[in-house]
This record gives sequence, C-alpha cells and structure tokens, in this order.
Amino acid sequence: MGLKVEAIPLAGRLMALADVYDALISKRVYKEAFSHDKARHIIQQGRGSHFDPIIVDAFLAIETQFIQIAKTFSDENYTTPETLCAAV
Repeated sequence: MGLKVEAIPLAGRLMALADVYDALISKRVYKEAFSHDKARHIIQQGRGSHFDPIIVDAFLAIETQFIQIAKTFSDENYTTPETLCAAV
C-alpha cells in the first residue's frame, strides 16, 4: 500500500503528474506520442488513485499552458550542439 496523499510532499505530487504527462505526449522507441486529449483522459482516469485530485484539477485549469510548454520544448524545437554546428 502506498503513502496517503498528505504524506507525499507537494513537489512529489506535482512531479508525478508532470512526469506522466511528459511521458504520454512524448514519442518513445516503443510507442508513438499521445495527443494532449488522450493524455488528459488518462490523467483524469487516475484522479484520486494515481494522482492527487487537487493536482489534477489544477492541471485541468491550466492545461493550455501545458500544451504551450510542450510545444516550446518539443523534440522538433530542440537544437543539439551537433545540429547547431552543422548549420554554421
């Protein structure tokens, strides 16, 4: 049996949701990236079991910011030192 919500530090509860969201919307060698809508649905299904309900509600209240951050830091927008040097 896991810890009760109150026993898990707030930072841990926040990171649990953020980490799962990132994993869901990111392409991996073993899976394609899920859409934001699919990720939101999975997170909502985990409300109260895997995720703190208050954290899920906060996520839903600012989900447009999650979408924008995900776009800003997507693999398509990532520049490695190698690609930067190749462009010179």
